[in-house]
Amino acid sequence: MKQRILFVCLGNICRSPAAEAVMNARIAARGLQDVVETDSAGTYGGHSGDKADPRMRAAASQRGYTLTHRARRITEEDFDLFDMIVVMDDMNYESVSRLAPDREHLNRVYRFVEFCCHHPQWRYVPDPYYEGREGFELVLDLLEDGCDGLLDTIAGQQGQRG
Repeated sequence: MKQRILFVCLGNICRSPAAEAVMNARIAARGLQDVVETDSAGTYGGHSGDKADPRMRAAASQRGYTLTHRARRITEEDFDLFDMIVVMDDMNYESVSRLAPDREHLNRVYRFVEFCCHHPQWRYVPDPYYEGREGFELVLDLLEDGCDGLLDTIAGQQGQRG
């Protein structure tokens, strides 16, 4: 059974679609396409249907990632569709938590930085929208770190089940 992960940020045009692209690249590199599936969404619907921010697409492209996702807003139904909902910051955590239909579903919500191993000083993935190029690079550094940690966690869980 596939592990389904939903990455969530505010507008679904910077951090979460980049997390989805980074994770998909990591999944492919490890040959785990049959084990893990991803998507992304935002807590705000104002960008619904839009492509990822061009600055994030450019920064991601420099690292070999292609962002093809179209922004969408998270829905209550996503709690039934995904095993893990991984949020980028505390504001996203609060918004997503309020949307959870019950405590069981709330237990599916995680903070992305919980999976970061090489950036312990970060308590959240900062929103690069109002930042310069360095902000997008920092976000990608955090996403690469956390996606590796998340896949290691999933691999460990798969090993325990098998």
